[in-house]
Amino acid sequence: MADEGSFDNPNIDNRLRYFTYYPANVYPEVSLGVYFVVGTILMVQTIRARAAGWVFILAGTAYAEFLGYVFRTVCVYNTTFAMYVVMTLFLLLPPNALALANYKTVGEIIKHNPNVATQRFWLRPRFVNWFYFSSDLFSILMQGAGGGMMTKMSSRDAGKTIVLIGLTVQLFFFACFLVTAVFVWRRPYEVYAGNSSTPQAAKNRVLGVVSATTVILYMRSIYRIAEFADGYGGKIYRAEWAFYVFDTILVFLAFVVYIVVFIGHNFPRGEARQRIDEPKYDESSANLVYN
Repeated sequence: MADEGSFDNPNIDNRLRYFTYYPANVYPEVSLGVYFVVGTILMVQTIRARAAGWVFILAGTAYAEFLGYVFRTVCVYNTTFAMYVVMTLFLLLPPNALALANYKTVGEIIKHNPNVATQRFWLRPRFVNWFYFSSDLFSILMQGAGGGMMTKMSSRDAGKTIVLIGLTVQLFFFACFLVTAVFVWRRPYEVYAGNSSTPQAAKNRVLGVVSATTVILYMRSIYRIAEFADGYGGKIYRAEWAFYVFDTILVFLAFVVYIVVFIGHNFPRGEARQRIDEPKYDESSANLVYN
């Protein structure tokens, strides 16, 4: 095991220098194959469903994970500073895009139900899209900057702090978003039926996916916080099995949900959505108001 004092030792194996252990040479190859298949399935589903352009985020994220494990595979055999940095960023950041897809999903539901009256500013489509998008972007930038800084001994502590701030902010907004999603789920918003029997059934499917994957991403972020809080070379950082269980497998499970209950059918490109013309819902009085 490499300690911090030996980090800059030119004689130490680069795998110990950066990983603090010798990474296994089977798991990354399996992971890259799995994520390539996942990305391809989602790409085919999105194209066949003629889904809105933003649904491609799901397939793109899977391919980004695939590239992350390609770089990890290379690092198993020939670790360099540049390759380790790229690998770290590709494995740390892409799941944030899944959160962005969930934010966009709820924003689209609200947008296409203009007759559902609301007095709450945090349920306006523009606010939902840009508020959560900005929080996600901030988290990505913080984690990316901190992850890069942690690859250098001189800036490791500062990088760790920045990553932890980014991950903590992400957890906070995950929780806020989950409250928003549940609120929308319980109100008379409808979703384009697609291949579902009714708009209500479609809403249950879509928001079920959003809620389940958000919880999975929340669990993955908790692991990442614990990993970085434990510090470089800590027990969690050195436990390669923990990375594959609480990052690789958790993110894969989120993709399984997206594939099994594919939401692209409910957000077609260029097609009219079913909207609620009446009755309207007046949340201030909690009564249905008919024209």
